[in-house]
Amino acid sequence: MINVEELLTELAGLTRQHIHMVQSFKQLPPEILNRKPAAGGWSILECVEHLNRYGDFYVPEIELRIQNSKRRPSTVFKPGLLGNYFAKSMLPKERLNKMKTFKSMDPADSALDPSVLDKFIDQQEQLLQLLEASRQTDLTRVKTSISISKWIKLRLGDTLRVVIYHNLRHIVQAQKLL
Repeated sequence: MINVEELLTELAGLTRQHIHMVQSFKQLPPEILNRKPAAGGWSILECVEHLNRYGDFYVPEIELRIQNSKRRPSTVFKPGLLGNYFAKSMLPKERLNKMKTFKSMDPADSALDPSVLDKFIDQQEQLLQLLEASRQTDLTRVKTSISISKWIKLRLGDTLRVVIYHNLRHIVQAQKLL
């Protein structure tokens, strides 16, 4: 069991940090933003574009589920088995565990410009509003679809954790490129 107030405060704090970090990337010249690591991998803009592609799915999905919820808020959130596993697997580790991304979510070799950063910031501002709105519903009983399968549903609290921890993972990846 997780205290809902503590969880939402943690997730909002992380989201504000992500906004701040990506705003700092806006000061960098395009050649730094597009530079790929020598060992292979994504550039800063590719890391952020990857997050935008997930945001394109999750921001409207979370909004829809909150708006359509008839559930009363609860003070505790009980993570689901699968959702808890996904959320924890997203957290960055000392040596980042590589994960294969879906082709539609892979920004490698896309022509990207700094507008990618603005889109991410806009999505994160929306996410902050959704975190606030989620206080009016039950994070355990409200379910959301996930981007990788229309058959699997996660608890809203788990979906919020997965999305924001996934953002953290790739913001850390982008920071390491500096």
